[in-house]
Parts: sequence; C-alpha cells; structure tokens
Amino acid sequence: MISFVWSADNPFMAGAGGSENYTAGQIRELQKRGIPVRIVTIGYGHKDGRADFPDIPFKALVSKRQLSLLNDTLVFVTYPLNVRTKRPSYAILHCPPASCGLADPLFNKRGVPGKQMIAASRFSATMWEQELGLEHHSIPVAYPAADDSFRSVKRPSYHGRKARVLFSGRLHPDKGIYTLLAAMHILKKSRAPIELTVTTAGAHTDDGKIVKTILDAHPWIKVVPAGRTAQEMANLMAKQDVVVMPSTNIFWKELFGMVSIEAQHAGCRVVASRAGGLPETDCGGLMLVEPDNPKALAEGMLRAAKLGRLRNQERRRASNVFTIEESVDSLLDILGEEVESPSLLTGLSGKRNTPLLQSD
Repeated sequence: MISFVWSADNPFMAGAGGSENYTAGQIRELQKRGIPVRIVTIGYGHKDGRADFPDIPFKALVSKRQLSLLNDTLVFVTYPLNVRTKRPSYAILHCPPASCGLADPLFNKRGVPGKQMIAASRFSATMWEQELGLEHHSIPVAYPAADDSFRSVKRPSYHGRKARVLFSGRLHPDKGIYTLLAAMHILKKSRAPIELTVTTAGAHTDDGKIVKTILDAHPWIKVVPAGRTAQEMANLMAKQDVVVMPSTNIFWKELFGMVSIEAQHAGCRVVASRAGGLPETDCGGLMLVEPDNPKALAEGMLRAAKLGRLRNQERRRASNVFTIEESVDSLLDILGEEVESPSLLTGLSGKRNTPLLQSD
C-alpha cells in the first residue's frame, strides 16, 4: 500500500492548486495499474477533502503520531513530517525552501533524516539540495503530468475578434496577479484586442478574498468559478487562446507550473515568467518573459494573442510530453523495492503488460 500523506496546512481540496491535481492524477494512474494507494490526512476528520474525490480512498488520522503505526510506504506530500515510520519513507517537496526571503515556518528540517526527498522539477531539486546540504543530483525528480482530460478535450470553434486570455493560478501575490493587473492597463492603453478571464482558484484564503474583491470590481476582467475537476478545467481552457502565468521571482519561486502543461495539452499558448521551474514546462507552446515586469508581460501576451491558439499538429506534439504514465513510471522507479508489484505489472517501473493495455 502506498499512502500519500497530505501534510499541507489545509484540506486536500479540488480546485485549490497544482499540488492537489498532481497528487490526485498520480493516485488514479496507480489505481489503474492495480497498486493499492490512498491519501492520508491529519486532523481534518472526514472534512479532509474526500467529498471532492469520491474515486480516491482516504484515511483520516487524528495526529501525525499515528503514522508510526502504518505499515505502508509513506509518501509525504508538501512537507516531510518529523515522525518515525515502519518502512522507508519519501517526501515530495511542493514547498520552496524560502518565501519572502524567510524559511517556511511549516517546514521542519528534523523531518528530513531517514526520508528520500523527491522534487517536481530539476529547479526545485537543485534548490533543495543546496538548502539541505545534499550532493547535486541526490534528489530525484518525478515530473507532474497533465490529466488526459486536457489533451482529449474538444476545442469549440471561435470567430471572435478578441484573443481570449486566462489566468487560473491562485489569487495570491506570488502568482503575479498584481503584475498582471498592471499589464492589463498597458494593454488597455494600446487598445489590444484581448479579453481576460480569471478563475476563483484560492479565493477561500485570506489573500484570495482580498484579490477577488479587486477583480470583481475590475471592469476589464471576467471572473469565473475555478474548475473543481480536471475535466471542468479542461473545458474552460479549451475556450481560451492563451493562458498566462506571471509568477513573481522576487519573493516566491515557482517550483514547476502544472497549469502550463495542462494549458498546452488543451491547445493554448502559455505566457509565463522566465523564473523557477516554469522554463521546464515547455511542451512547444511556451513563451517566457521577464518576471515582475508588467511591460514585458503585456508584450508577451500581445505576441501570443497574435499567434493564436496552438495548431492541431502543435497540440498533438505538446500532448505527448508530461503524460501521467511518464510521471508514475518515474515515481515507481524512485520507490523501487518498497512497492510490491502486483502480478498484472511487468516490474517496478510500473509499465503495463499487453493484456492490461488491451483492457484500457
């Protein structure tokens, strides 16, 4: 049994961020392969997000001490908790080493010894190796993947004159929302044929509530509910031409950028900051701009808008990278002997044999 221990300081909620999508996608692929898997939450009871994921098994614990009693392969998601485990354990680091120049108060270095760290990008792995004093390339990478919904969603025809641009990141300063607002003023002055839609992802947080109030009052922005499933987000992206990711590089480090690969699989061009792990998300439709620069962002959005959405051939190529099969293969290679491979599997890499492929 693989138990993904959700160690963030919030329930495992759909539509809340890329970490949740990343983890849920890996769990569903492991289920397809016949590998027992579940999410373990701590301190939330049955209000831990399970209602948003009826197809995924959950186990609620009262305290982290109970983790010591589990005979599972534990994979901590976000933070490595300081707790003894019966079997070798792992931690997928979805948190950056520092934010606003300060160490994350929720990260406890005492939880690191005895656990194999895993990163979601080479950029993240390098940062954490430096932070923890580890050798270069000692932290393996299991890249995130876009759900199949994004590459299979049908794009409706569109004959409007304005390019449709979507921001679907969390409503938080670290995602560059204020840089985007400044860029919109530049574009408005140039009368650029662009219409911006923003989702409510992260609007439940204190920062998100403030940002949403500003967006609701903004005459140039359309605010729509964030998709709570991969299919809902895929449907939304399929109606867009460009997805923008203006993440800051001053007080936040974007470790990867799930939205970027999802958008490209759905046929959108992506304009993103040349920062953090975002350059690693190129599926062929990525345009990088100087971070924290509204003028550079506005120019990038305008260039992408003129190019329009990805052509069919470009989208097909984009959909062939960052697949869920690749992501889970990498994860199982890292877990190695700690995972008991069912008879349906050809080995620890997680690759399916011919009969299982025929049943898909």
